[in-house]
Amino acid sequence: MSDSFDVIIIGAGPGGYVCAIRAAQLGLKVACVEKRATLGGTCLNIGCIPSKALLQSSEHFEETKHKLADHGIVVTGVSFDLARMQARKAEVVGANVKGVEFLFKKNKVTWLKGAGRIVNPTTVEVAGVEYGAKNIVIATGSESIPLRGIEVDETRIVTSTGALELARVPDHLVVIGGGVIGLELGSVWARLGAKVTVVEYLDRLTPGMDNELGKAFERVLTKQGFKFKLKSKVTAAVADATGVNVTIEPAAGGAAETLRADVVLLAIGRRPHIEGLGLPEVGVALDERGRVKTDAHFATSVPGIYAIGDAIAGAMLAHKAEDEGVALAEQLAGQKPHINYNAIPSVVYTWPELASVGETEEQLKARGQAYKIGKFPFTANGRARAMGDMDGFVKILADAKTDAVLGAHIMGPDAGTLIAEIALAIEFGASAEDVARTCHAHPTLSEAVKEAALAVDGRALHI
Repeated sequence: MSDSFDVIIIGAGPGGYVCAIRAAQLGLKVACVEKRATLGGTCLNIGCIPSKALLQSSEHFEETKHKLADHGIVVTGVSFDLARMQARKAEVVGANVKGVEFLFKKNKVTWLKGAGRIVNPTTVEVAGVEYGAKNIVIATGSESIPLRGIEVDETRIVTSTGALELARVPDHLVVIGGGVIGLELGSVWARLGAKVTVVEYLDRLTPGMDNELGKAFERVLTKQGFKFKLKSKVTAAVADATGVNVTIEPAAGGAAETLRADVVLLAIGRRPHIEGLGLPEVGVALDERGRVKTDAHFATSVPGIYAIGDAIAGAMLAHKAEDEGVALAEQLAGQKPHINYNAIPSVVYTWPELASVGETEEQLKARGQAYKIGKFPFTANGRARAMGDMDGFVKILADAKTDAVLGAHIMGPDAGTLIAEIALAIEFGASAEDVARTCHAHPTLSEAVKEAALAVDGRALHI
């Protein structure tokens, strides 16, 4: 055996690399297995980071072309250089992945390069070499879910990976799936001139988020030029030399129609990426959805083997994986960490942004929870008006008896940043009144959060 470690983590995405760094900080001897040429996993290489780079670039173009004139800034002959946008995206990705490599060196984390396979509960094989481990952590992330009968070539029919690498703006982009990935990448290409049609099986966008938020979001995106085919399913997508013929049927059954697209983006969700790890051979149990089964302490069915992030149950979010990585590292070092999963926010990085934390109104109704609602629109927020970004609102849900904050749902400018205040409120068991009585700087977007908290008690000041 080549070497032995206290912990070997398989996968260097946000869950894996953060787990590795925290374990090393706590004095453990740590190795992290990664088969990519760069660290950071899907998120940094072909997911969160590159998509945000393109979203930012396309937002700047949209603002210059359509919004600056309202501010008295006249720009003529506006155009964009897609090759430069893509090059900048690569630069952003490069800086981030090099940053993780630096952190590994700083914290003395050993990078084992190659694909990892669990030989037994104390041994991991990487590139033909076996390494010993007191503890093994599965942090291999997720991959795009395929759709039967649709063959992805990452050129005409693409996943998020191919959608980030398009060399030209498609005339017509058909997005299969009305979730986060499809709407974010659809926004990029819509701003740059593509006609975008979104096909969603359900009757609403952003499944899992508060229903009122999803309906409002649909109206805003429709104003931006999106076309939606809700309660619909794609039954076939056939690519040829110039495009794709997409066959769509009502979800409940009925007559089919065919759309012609230049590019089709398949974005119906993600599933754990665990093939080749040797899990069946060592006896690691999976659940009915192919996720690694774990207990409340991330332990699998095999003692000494743990799993975190997208490989296990729960929201597939990079920050959820990071928190789990930190918690597991601290647990292995003898501490007693805890994660409040109800305080983990989710964000859609379109413009306006969507952000949620805690429970939705639908969830509260389903469990018979008595609640109060406080809402405040950005049209009544001075800073949003000055910015010219007034679409959306803040919605806070609080316990009808105790006033404890149960959830919050925001559509508006910088919603992803604003939601952190409510995540903190939920984490510390704060009430809506606690948020309302906290002084918020004026004029800021965060005042909309304060006003929504005041509205829970029927005493918003500026509406």
